[in-house]
Amino acid sequence: MTPNGALVFAGIIILATMMSRVSGLLLLAVLSVLFVVIEVGRHATTVLRRALALTIPLALFMIAVWVGVVGRAPEDIAADQPGSRLSALAYVAIVCARLFLIVAITQAGALRFSALTPLQFVKTLRMPLTFKRLAVLTLSLIETLHQAIDRAHTALIASGVITRRLSVRNLLHGWVLVQTVWLTAITSVTGRMRDKWPIENTLNLLDPLLTEQKAPRFDARDKTWIALGAVAATVIVWADVHGAP
Repeated sequence: MTPNGALVFAGIIILATMMSRVSGLLLLAVLSVLFVVIEVGRHATTVLRRALALTIPLALFMIAVWVGVVGRAPEDIAADQPGSRLSALAYVAIVCARLFLIVAITQAGALRFSALTPLQFVKTLRMPLTFKRLAVLTLSLIETLHQAIDRAHTALIASGVITRRLSVRNLLHGWVLVQTVWLTAITSVTGRMRDKWPIENTLNLLDPLLTEQKAPRFDARDKTWIALGAVAATVIVWADVHGAP
């Protein structure tokens, strides 16, 4: 499978997930499991673990708000109906299932090509040079953001604003950490864009690297997965038009 095929397939699944209901989510879940097992293999547990790590906190928060506090789903509120906590729980389940599938298929696509560096991955994509350049520069900021977070965290610990471990002080001053990380990250990124990249002539050096390799065409596996994704999306749209749950 090529990166282009994985990107198109993931895009189809994500779009279908965003507009699907219960029956559509079940269909997409089956297709996603097949993709993860066949294409990712031994990294399937990593995909599941990362998807759960992002979904569970949202699920707990939404259960506390919609089921515990509000007691009815947004559709019930919009229709001015009494609703129930069961309908609120169903709403939370659908939202969290959508997030889980989106995260899982994104992680699966990334792990499928974990042997490639970000630059190698972007070079194989069939897209305009401008978008390739933007993707590479955005990915290059990841380490910069990590360093900004570490610096902000260390500075606030050294100044006594927060502590290394869980404490009431961290709860009270957590917003200070968020503000400090944000300002540090913005300063670091701005410095790169204004000073480092122009001095190193980064943009002009990138173009030959991104154009030296011709992007591969879709192979048979790409076409198979894309066709399956398109069929699943078509079924979901048809079911939505005919009022299926």
